[in-house]
Amino acid sequence: MADELKDMKPTLLVLLAVLLAACASKPPPAIAKIPPQDLSLTKVRIDIDRYLGSEVRWGGIISKVENKTDRTWIEIVRHELGDDGRPLTGGKSDGRFIASFGKFVDPLVYETGRSLTVVGAIEAKTSRPIGEFEYLFPIVAVEGSFLWKPRQTVPAAVYPPAYFYYSPWHYHSRPHHRHHRHHRHKKPSFGSHS
Repeated sequence: MADELKDMKPTLLVLLAVLLAACASKPPPAIAKIPPQDLSLTKVRIDIDRYLGSEVRWGGIISKVENKTDRTWIEIVRHELGDDGRPLTGGKSDGRFIASFGKFVDPLVYETGRSLTVVGAIEAKTSRPIGEFEYLFPIVAVEGSFLWKPRQTVPAAVYPPAYFYYSPWHYHSRPHHRHHRHHRHKKPSFGSHS
């Protein structure tokens, strides 16, 4: 029995890895709904009125959280989404949109710089400045959302320089003793003696 389990161990490990990979690429339930059309923000911003009521699943990086009396607007710099629904923040953005939550959202939780994905319908538009530029934002009424945990960065291992290991002087070094030969030293002459 123990031998059979030992033989099955590699197979079980491979199966477990496949299952974990499948789970990792599956979007969280709150944002699993995929809209019938894959609308780009660039396309919607050309004629927002035409797309009012259209469902979208967009995400990106939070740039601003604005609490109003009955709702919260979160301004998001949009990025393409990966298979798991997480924004691919390494690439370029195609613009900004506002995610409208019908409740209070704590700005200390939904911090600037965090990744957020929302599912909802385009309900309106608003124009507001980004610096001195007047920008037209589509507003998405949020039905589902997922705030992504920051990615953990693993510090790079620091290794000594390669020559430390391979230097023949490191492992095979012998103490270097200088053999001083006794030389007769002439006293320096500081002038002629008469």
